[in-house]
Amino acid sequence: MSKIRVLVVDDSPFNRKIISEILESSPNIEVVGKAFDGEDALRKIVQLNPDVLTLDLEMPRMDGFAVLRWLMANRPMPVLVVSSRESNRSVFKALDLGAVDFVVKPSRTASPRLRAIEEELVTKVLSIPHLRFEKIQERVNQAPLLPAPAPLPTAKGEHNAEVIAIAASTGGPPAVQQVLSGIPKEVLSPILVCQHMPPIFTRLFADRLSTLIGRVAKEAVDGDVLFPGEVYVAPGGCQMGIRSDENGRRLVIAERKPQDRFAPSANYLFGSVARVCGSHCLAVVLTGMGDDGLEGVKEIKAAGGKAIAESQKTAVIYGMPRVIAEAGLADHVVPLDEIPPLIGRYGLLAAP
Repeated sequence: MSKIRVLVVDDSPFNRKIISEILESSPNIEVVGKAFDGEDALRKIVQLNPDVLTLDLEMPRMDGFAVLRWLMANRPMPVLVVSSRESNRSVFKALDLGAVDFVVKPSRTASPRLRAIEEELVTKVLSIPHLRFEKIQERVNQAPLLPAPAPLPTAKGEHNAEVIAIAASTGGPPAVQQVLSGIPKEVLSPILVCQHMPPIFTRLFADRLSTLIGRVAKEAVDGDVLFPGEVYVAPGGCQMGIRSDENGRRLVIAERKPQDRFAPSANYLFGSVARVCGSHCLAVVLTGMGDDGLEGVKEIKAAGGKAIAESQKTAVIYGMPRVIAEAGLADHVVPLDEIPPLIGRYGLLAAP
């Protein structure tokens, strides 16, 4: 396997040094250059032809957004945003412009704490060869990004999914946005979203969804009652499940345990939904690396529920949905734009 060639872009000399050292700790990564701002980055992209860019968003002269716009128009390539928590809202703008993922710096200023991102940064750069970057390009070039809600299917549907649970990882935020915005407006099933994402960003993601998808969306809080048609995003660093009581279904938010690979975890969410809803649930697995969701979908299918997996045709990383499809657990394996009508087929509707 040839080394992944990375250009590190950051206006801080300290950050450039530490990020480069972190990346080169992997024998499969080579830092081919460093750039101190956007203009310097564009010159070195032309000179060095890297495979991947790590990009700070806040830089003088030409910031990271200008770099992304230029790249997507002139020299499309995978970009991993490495920016501070203070830039948290900007991360979603960067994903809209074509960044593949992001890593959060512990501090805006130069700090030895930057080494805390080592495992996440190396893992995400090493995932780049598995990523189908052309799918991100297609999404960036599409207009509008968010479709109008699909009409309810004319054929009689099953309409028995009392809860819809959606899981995604790398490439997920735009995919989740697209699916949620396309669900027929008549669907009243509560929708639970497990997107692999750090704390703080899940709240911002939920706020963003609420302004974009035509439904109420919020970050989940322990004890919340599930309301018809609303969207609940699992908080980063925690697990989300559900329980039933005399007032209906409620959210359960649990602290991450040392053995948990992911928090939030699709397996945790799907398993909880299966145990509470039995056959009256639907799991949807979108783009992402790894196999989170496989064990949970097994529980949903064993309980009699349904499962949809995004197909290779549109998935940015065909990992999480692939293991569902290859295990024979998916009732449907379809591209992203066909998922909302299927949710309309299974979701609960208002009484006539």
